[in-house]
Parts: sequence; structure tokens; C-alpha cells
Amino acid sequence: MVKPRLSEALALTLLMASACAAPATSLGPDEDPYLWLEEIDSERALAWVRERNEKTLRRLAHDPLYPSLEEDVRRILTARDRIPLPSLESGWVYNFWQDADHVRGLWRRTRPEEYARDEPAWETLLDLDALARRENENWVWQGASVLPGSDRALVFLSRGGKDARVVREFDLSRRAFVPEGFFLPEAKSRVAWLDADTLLVGTDFGPGSLTDSGYPRQVRRWRRGAPLADAELLFEGAPSDVSVSAYTSFRPEGRLAVLLRAPSFFQEECRLLEPDGTLLPVPFPSDIDFRGVFQGRLLGLLRRPWRVGDRNFPAGSLVALPAGAPPERAELLLAPDERTSLLGVSGSRSALYVSALENVRGRLYRLAPGPSGWSRAAVPLPDHGAVGVVSADDADDLLYLRYESFAVPSTLYVLESASREPRPIKRLPERFDARGVRVDQFEAVSADGTRVPYFVVGREGRGPRPTILHGYGGFEIPQTPAYLGTLGKAWLESGGLYVLANIRGGGEFGPRWHQAALRENRPRAFEDFLAVAEDLVRRGLTEPRRLGILGGSNGGLLVGACLTRRPDLFGAVVCQVPLLDMLRYPRLLAGRSWVAEYGDPDDPAMAAALRSYSPYHNVRPGVRYPPVLFITSTRDDRVHPGHARKMAALLEARGNGDVLYYENIEGGHGAAANLEQRARMLALQYLFFRRTLGG
Repeated sequence: MVKPRLSEALALTLLMASACAAPATSLGPDEDPYLWLEEIDSERALAWVRERNEKTLRRLAHDPLYPSLEEDVRRILTARDRIPLPSLESGWVYNFWQDADHVRGLWRRTRPEEYARDEPAWETLLDLDALARRENENWVWQGASVLPGSDRALVFLSRGGKDARVVREFDLSRRAFVPEGFFLPEAKSRVAWLDADTLLVGTDFGPGSLTDSGYPRQVRRWRRGAPLADAELLFEGAPSDVSVSAYTSFRPEGRLAVLLRAPSFFQEECRLLEPDGTLLPVPFPSDIDFRGVFQGRLLGLLRRPWRVGDRNFPAGSLVALPAGAPPERAELLLAPDERTSLLGVSGSRSALYVSALENVRGRLYRLAPGPSGWSRAAVPLPDHGAVGVVSADDADDLLYLRYESFAVPSTLYVLESASREPRPIKRLPERFDARGVRVDQFEAVSADGTRVPYFVVGREGRGPRPTILHGYGGFEIPQTPAYLGTLGKAWLESGGLYVLANIRGGGEFGPRWHQAALRENRPRAFEDFLAVAEDLVRRGLTEPRRLGILGGSNGGLLVGACLTRRPDLFGAVVCQVPLLDMLRYPRLLAGRSWVAEYGDPDDPAMAAALRSYSPYHNVRPGVRYPPVLFITSTRDDRVHPGHARKMAALLEARGNGDVLYYENIEGGHGAAANLEQRARMLALQYLFFRRTLGG
């Protein structure tokens, strides 16, 4: 271990003492001088946004380095030799593709044997760029649902990248939308095929049909030709629920339809839909994570231990329950240990494939039922990276797998039968010079003694170096190794380090790792992140003035909280589409749906806990904060842009530091609606880090 020089350690100690001694924020319980910035489309608010955008672009986009940096990023994002990721359905390989000539994208398909070629011949189904021009709409692709064994699909289109979407029926054989076909206007709809002439629909049916979170609270059966308003009501949840939705499975064994009610973000009640409309409750635990259907069994991941008779199923396990059976017939398919987390479950015709993390390294297992029980075998794939199923087909044993790591580009494998090993068929070319780049995994010790793993990626070198520390820490979402294409080119090649922290709140080690940072325990995620930052400094890998932090959405909350807790520890912050006002978040857009994660500020005890770390309420007068770049989107209908707007305005007004702000007018929660906008977003943040950290 390399120790910092005495002068650096003394300076760091003095800075810490100064920051901790600063007085608390002057914002009172009901005081919010920037509430007007929550008015998304008001002229006053948009004028404020335009003024900040112009300032940021003058500073960054006019920098001499910016044109070449943006060109490098754009070239990688729009390269034609990217892997066209496959989606299998009824003997076809579907793909959505974007490049420099199709920045909005093409929806297309081909046969598996053709897809295996180096240059497949594609049948274009829908040209989104042409559609946007023809209809004068800023359409952004949000996916499609193909009815198995048919020529019909539902296409989901978003205006500007919002979560709310328009649903339109599409004829695959004619490559055109169906005149007078199924159509749902813009809403946060949940829809599933029941048969060629029937949909299970959750949408905005009018007053009282949405939850307090803005998602559907009804599921209706909608038959072709009938008015939407006349669709038969099958189930209705409570206004306080997060949502209700429908799921259908069209496997060779037969069709199964399941209605799902989510009372909170981490609870799910399942009901089987019988042909006559009867709903049969599924006796899973109330906090099951439903994962689909396989050979007549319903699948779920357990968030907590489940006792069934004299059997105990551990938290994090994959379980199966035959449709219509009592809980005593539940089967334990796979149970993780303390350092393992089960992530994804995919089914082929004859087997299940489960992706897992073992000490944050990817594994894939094949599970198959047999006369004497379930067999389990590891699928042979490279180590020290992320692995998983890209696509599988319920009606076939063909599936596609992917492997990648920080410095190794993605490789796509095909697995053609249970008896063969995966075969590589497509490789992504290298996007940056990885010679000399190494990946190390270390552990930091958090405030309560918990050991927190993290990865360090970069070329070998000596002395403190510019470093980007990235984290998330929420919603049971793990942070795993992924190929650093644009970041490798823009950051690693210039000598910088990239660090990925696997902090609590995420799903790296299963439900317990997530639950350790829920609600009043959220500060544990911040403590973990700060422990990683301090460990990097202790190891001599970086120093505070060269350490930048990056996070988006819940990760934006993470870096915002760490900014206000330890401004002395960082040299720059990029805060993307963040939550920052934790006393008002449930009142803004989809915020009510996250109360199970953060807690409800209407509860006085929780309000005190939220206020203790809410970044917007912990900006302290007299403290100099490191340079911050806020990035958000006007059209983000998930996390309100008011969070970033208000935080930037408060920091500006107090003169607390160097504040830059960029709000893309469109783009949804991803802050970019197409590849051109995404190239700009990435180039702005990479340049910001280069200039502030000395990369």
C-alpha cells in the first residue's frame, strides 16, 4: 500500500474539519425558493434552462478538445461493425439498429442461419427516421411485442424518449401499421397479447384508472373492434399501489396468463387468469420477484426466506410452483451463497438458463427437469467479466449469449442445443487501445465494518492519477463489468483510471445487500461509496483534487449526497437525471412508486431521516464545493428535471462553487433521444472530467 505524503494527509484532515464544522443549511422545513423550477414547461423555467445550457456549451462545446472528443464518441456509437443484438421469436431474429444514417433506428429481422453470417441480409420492417419525418413526430423506439406464431406485433413509440408511449398494431408481412388496428394513445401503458384478437391492457382509461404513481391500476380484456372504454375489467388495484399489469406465456405446453399487482416496488401478487375470467391467487410470498413461466411452472426469485411446510428456501433463491398448485409443491431450483446473486432467468424449450454473479463475476447455469429432479450445469464461458442470455425462444433450444469485460469487447455466442458448448459467432472490434490496461478488484471497509468490493481499470502507472468513480447503490440493481468503449477512448487512453463501486443498495450479493441500504438505512450506500473513495486515496491511486464521481438517477442521488457530505474528497462531480430533493420526490412524476426504497416523507420519522441526507437540504453556506455538471432532460417523465434544476440554482445563488448545467429538451430518463444527442451528452461529461481533473 502506498501512503499519501504527510503534507497531503494534513491538508486533507484540515479540509475535512472545515467541511464538518460548516453550519447547516438555511432552508427551513417549508422553504423552497426554487419551487417554480418544477414547472417543467413554464416560460420562466425554460428561459432559466436555456441560459444555463448556453453557458455550459460556451464553456465545454467551444473548448478546442471538444470536436475531436465528440467525433471519437460519435464514431463508436454509430459504428456499423457493432454487434446487432438479436431477439428471437418464432424462428426469426429481430433487431433494432441505429447508426449514422439511421440515428432514430431501423426495426428489422432475418433468419437465424442468415444472422450467423458476417453480413446478414435484413428485412427492414420499420424505418423510424422515415416515420418521424412522415408524421412530424419525434418518435423514439421503445420496443415491440410480437405475437408468437403470427404476423402481428405491437409497436411501442415514445415522443422524445418519455416513459409514456403510444401503442400501435403492426402487420409484419405487409411491413405496415394495421388500419383500424389496436391503438393506445400516449400513456404509461402495460399491454400483453392474449390471442390474435384480444389484448390484456393497463392504461389511462380516465379518472381513477391510474395509481398515485401514475401507472395503470386496472387490467382489462380488450377485444378487437370494441371501443377501448368498453373493455372488460378483470382486476383493479388500489390507488396506493405502484401498478398492475398482465403477463402472457405462449410456450409449447400451452398458454398461461398472469395478472400482477405491485403494492410496492418490491412486492408482487400473482393471479392466474382462467379462460372464463376467474382469477386464481398464486400462493407465492408477497414480495416475490416474478420471473415468468416454464413448462407449466411459475418462477420467482425470493427477496426473503420462505418456509414451506418443513422446508426453508433461502432469500435470493430461484423457486418454481406448478400453476394452480398449493405452496407445498414448490421446488427449489437454485440457492445462492453469501457471495452469489441470481440475476436473470431465461427459458428455452427444454431448459432454464440462470445468470449469476459470484463475487461480482458472471456465471451462467443451465437447469433442466428430469425424472429424478432438476439437473444443474455451468455453461462454459470466459471468466472475469459479465455473462448472460441475450435472447432465448420458448419454442426452440436455440439461444444467444454474451460475454464482455471492462477491457474485452463483447462476444456473442450461439448455443444450438443442450448438448453443445456455446460457439462464438460475432465479436465487437476494439474501440480503444487496451494495451497495458489491467483490472484489479479491491475491497474498502465501510463505516460499519462491511467490506465493499470495487474494480479499478486503467493502464499501469505510478502516482495519483485522474480517476472517475462510478456507483449506483439502489433498487437491487448490480453494477457489473461492461466494455468501456467510449470511456476507454476518451478517458483510459489519456491515462485516467475508472473505478466501479459495488456498494450496498445494489444487487451484487442478493437481497440482503440491497435491503441493508433501504429507507432509513440509505446512508450506508453513501458511506460505502465514501469508503471506496478514501481507499483509493490511501492506496495512492488518486488524490481528492483528481477524483471525480459519476452517477445517474439513483446514482445521481448517491453523488449528490456524497458531494454535500464530503466536498473535500472530490475534484469534480457529474450528476445525471438525479433525485436530489428527498422531501418532495413522491410528489414529482413517478416518485411515489419509490417509497419502498427511500421511505415516505409524510411520515415525520422518515422525513427526519430523508432530510438528514437530502442533497438539496444539505447545501451548507460557506462551504466551497467541487465543480459540478448536472445533466438532465425536460422530457424525463420518471425523475423530474426539477431535482437538478433546483440544486443547480441553489448552488449558484449561494456561490458555493463552479456549477454547470445542461438539460436536453428531449430524451426521457436517458437524457438523449437518439445517437447524436447521446454522443453530445457523453462528450460533454468526458471533457468536463478531463478539464477539471487534469486528464
